[in-house]
Amino acid sequence: MTVTDADLTHLRRCVELARTALDGGDEPFGSVLVDQHGQVRFSDHNRVRDGDATRHPEFEIARWSVAHLTPQERAAATVYTSGEHCPMCAAAHAWVGLGRIVYAASTAQLTAWLQEWGAPRPPVAPLPITVVAPGVTVDGPAGELTEEMKTLYARAFRP
Repeated sequence: MTVTDADLTHLRRCVELARTALDGGDEPFGSVLVDQHGQVRFSDHNRVRDGDATRHPEFEIARWSVAHLTPQERAAATVYTSGEHCPMCAAAHAWVGLGRIVYAASTAQLTAWLQEWGAPRPPVAPLPITVVAPGVTVDGPAGELTEEMKTLYARAFRP
């Protein structure tokens, strides 16, 4: 599957959430959980600025979905996110049985940009979702949002 116009609508919301996080002093990541009927069920943005590096929106979606959705609903849902899941979030996604993932910017893009800017590498290996969770359907990046994501990342990570 490719990124559709409907996907882009949800991805643009994720980018807005990422901007909200960045404007609030956090890292620019935002995510939305959409059920099989197209209804947004949960959304969040990064909340790591206070020292808990596990407060990623994708991880929060995994936690929320276990408390509020059946296994069947989780499997039929789609997680949209501004940046490709890190290994922690990809594993949580797979462990709770969530469905498709669609992202605006890839781990490979972010890694290349960090290197280009001379920024520090993250403490976790930059693995693609499909390496960590090979059974999950994944689509992205969304070329229409590349420059906007690069700009947000530059504000956050460029030394």
